[in-house]
Amino acid sequence: MKRYNLMLLLLSVIFFQACTQKQVKTTAAEEPKVWTSAQAKKWYNGEPWLIGSNYLPSTAINQLEMWQQDTFDTTTINRELGWAQSLGMNTMRVYLHDLPYQDDSTGFLNRIDIFLRIAKAHNIKPMFVIFDSCWDPFPKSGKQRAPKPFVHNSGWVQSPGREALKDTTQYARLEKYVKGLVGHFAQDSRILAWDVWNEPDNTNDSSYGKEELPQKAEHVIPLLKKTFEWARSARPSQPLTSAVWAGDWSSDTVLKPIQKLQLEESDVISFHNYDKPVDFENRIKQLERYNKPMICTEYMARPNGSTFEGFLPIAKKYHVGMINWGFVDGKSQTIYPWDSWQKKYTGEPPVWFHDIFRKEGTPYRAEETNFIKQMTGVTKT
Repeated sequence: MKRYNLMLLLLSVIFFQACTQKQVKTTAAEEPKVWTSAQAKKWYNGEPWLIGSNYLPSTAINQLEMWQQDTFDTTTINRELGWAQSLGMNTMRVYLHDLPYQDDSTGFLNRIDIFLRIAKAHNIKPMFVIFDSCWDPFPKSGKQRAPKPFVHNSGWVQSPGREALKDTTQYARLEKYVKGLVGHFAQDSRILAWDVWNEPDNTNDSSYGKEELPQKAEHVIPLLKKTFEWARSARPSQPLTSAVWAGDWSSDTVLKPIQKLQLEESDVISFHNYDKPVDFENRIKQLERYNKPMICTEYMARPNGSTFEGFLPIAKKYHVGMINWGFVDGKSQTIYPWDSWQKKYTGEPPVWFHDIFRKEGTPYRAEETNFIKQMTGVTKT
């Protein structure tokens, strides 16, 4: 009898171990992974040549003013996305923020859905930005301040702000935001992609540098990794990405830890470039080693030599998606250059830094919008 009980016990242990191993293997197999090159190319081949702008309504100074209920301006959004459609644009890169989700998650998600309905009516599939490390590190919900006259992005705010970034007890709140947001729209074909974090290690030295969190990158890296994990756990049908934006990307050995993380975790590769056309092409060649589709999610600073005429033909040659900074001259005031934080301007600059349209819808440069139309096929050459 004792021998029988011992045998039964051994069989139970073996059965339990087998079941446990099977469960571990099944769970590991089902874990969502970074897209392979083949998966990324299949997705990209299903899209047209991507071209659009970073979009903020002209009536909003920042992400909060765009998305909060009191200032969510569907009339302006509809009108301005119509201008984008007239150029043949098919995407827009649009920034979200964690605070509207914290304040009213249901309302925020509903407003995103309304935005998506408007965008779809204009044949535009937006790329949504979840977090952003640029400009003011102290975001606050509610009424936003008025723009500082003639200053570039004088009211743009970071997400998460400095206080949340340094406080790991807020990770649970941020996790809820990321999973709730991406999970809600995970299978939504109206969304192009998720840009997990914009310029995550930007320390804003020329504007808010003295108010920034010391050793900012060290705080961002673990949260950036978790953000990719949170977003991916929602199993989105859309790709995840985070754009490298500065430094040397020429080989894996020279990448900073945060750049390595961005590139390794991105389903498709994205990057920023505000330099001259030759520099832009070099950046593309540097990133080709990843053998994945590429999207330039920020470019076009006219005085720097970053222009539609200089960049778009190169992008088409390499089949790189293109999303320029700035669409309409509005409360963000990005017609003024970055140096407007140090240099005093008293009127419209001699050459606009960013943006394509004036508030009433006339192009800043008609020859520029005509060129965009030629590149998108709206106007035949």
